[in-house]
Amino acid sequence: MAFQEILGKSIDELQIGDTAYFSKTISETDIYQFAAVTGDFNPAHVNEAYAEGTFFKRRIAHGMLTVSLVSNILGTQLPGPGTIFVSESVSFMKPVYIQDTIEASVTIVEADPARNRVRFEAACMNQHDEQVLHAEGIVMPPKKRD
Repeated sequence: MAFQEILGKSIDELQIGDTAYFSKTISETDIYQFAAVTGDFNPAHVNEAYAEGTFFKRRIAHGMLTVSLVSNILGTQLPGPGTIFVSESVSFMKPVYIQDTIEASVTIVEADPARNRVRFEAACMNQHDEQVLHAEGIVMPPKKRD
């Protein structure tokens, strides 16, 4: 397979309104692996006894674990492989718990071909159709090779 074939969509292949989705059920293993990779062993995420005394009453997933579902879409689907993150602003709206199924979506909302930049909006919804995250940001889609 030629290198060009694995690249995502270039800016000229993207349309305003293009949307992609990814769904994942968050497991206890996901939380422990994320903690191991990042070093974030906040007891709100990894200690049930501690979490019972918090506002949430049980362990919650790392916020950045949920954000990574958006990153998954950007890097694998829309625009796809070769995409470079420039910036992102995130609002956490509800907690994500172990065994929540989260559906992330990314929608292209603006394109700047002169600068090769795309603005996106993203949302993550849980299995109860509650929005747990809203994000917006800018990425550089891959440039197609001639």
